[in-house]
Amino acid sequence: MFSFLKKKKNIEIKSPVNGLVKKIEDVKDQVFSEKIMGDGVAIQIEDGDVYAPVSGTITSVILPSSHAFGITTKEGLEVLVHVGLDTVNLKNGEFTLLKQQGDYVNMGEPVIKINYDLLSKLNIDLITPVVITNSKNFNLQKKIGFNVQYGNESIIECSLR
Repeated sequence: MFSFLKKKKNIEIKSPVNGLVKKIEDVKDQVFSEKIMGDGVAIQIEDGDVYAPVSGTITSVILPSSHAFGITTKEGLEVLVHVGLDTVNLKNGEFTLLKQQGDYVNMGEPVIKINYDLLSKLNIDLITPVVITNSKNFNLQKKIGFNVQYGNESIIECSLR
């Protein structure tokens, strides 16, 4: 009753990394640029590690490379953070997963440690898509074209459709 009086809650997705926010369509991987995984943004990492962009439960991790993880919020928003292009086959400690599937994380908690010394030798593009994998259920307001520090700036605001 009176559900029409309830205001839709916006969910803020904070930047999981330091860098420049770009359009997801600019990522040089069709899985992301064509939004096959869902809609979102991409961030060109400048430095630092990878942090939880929202509070929620880690519902997926990509092993053995440890280059990507998914978080589901209490509202049902599913966020995928995928570090770099062609990183799925890396297995030599380039990324260290600090949390495990099933762990609850608060926004801003560290999730992946990046070994820049190893990655610099491999010439890996560290563009980092941040994708809402169930984006069809949400309205997205994306913030593109500015530099962000992890945890400080909102890069996407979501509300239920």
